[in-house]
Amino acid sequence: MTQWHLRSRRKLTGGLLKPNRKKKRRDRGRDFIPAKIGERKIKKKRARGGNEKLILLSDMYANVSIGNETKKAKILSVVSNPANPYLARQNIITKGCIIETELGKARVTSRPGQNGIVNAVLIEEKK
Repeated sequence: MTQWHLRSRRKLTGGLLKPNRKKKRRDRGRDFIPAKIGERKIKKKRARGGNEKLILLSDMYANVSIGNETKKAKILSVVSNPANPYLARQNIITKGCIIETELGKARVTSRPGQNGIVNAVLIEEKK
C-alpha cells in the first residue's frame, strides 16, 4: 500500500496549481513494512547521506523500562494500537501500540520500522 505525501494539484477555488519544481527522488516515501512477533529478523536499508536504517521485520523480545531499570521481556501479543485497530489484530508492532509482555502491559516508544529495535515503557504490571 503506497501513500501519497505531496500537496494537492488543485487550489481551494478549484483552479490548477502550477508546480514550482519537478518531483525529486528524496520526495518519495517508502512502503510500510510491518514488524511482527516472531524470530528476530532485520533488514538494512540505505538512507539519505549514505546512512543505514535498520528495518525490523520481526522480533519476540522488547526492552521494557521499569522506572530507572530496563529488562528484556518476551512479547506475547499486541493488545491495542491507537493508530489503527486492524494492526493490533494482526499483531503488528508500531510506535505507540500497547503490547502484552511477561512483565505486564507496555507501550512501545521506539519506531521498529526505522530503528530496528522494540523499546517500551511498562504501564501495567502483571499480577
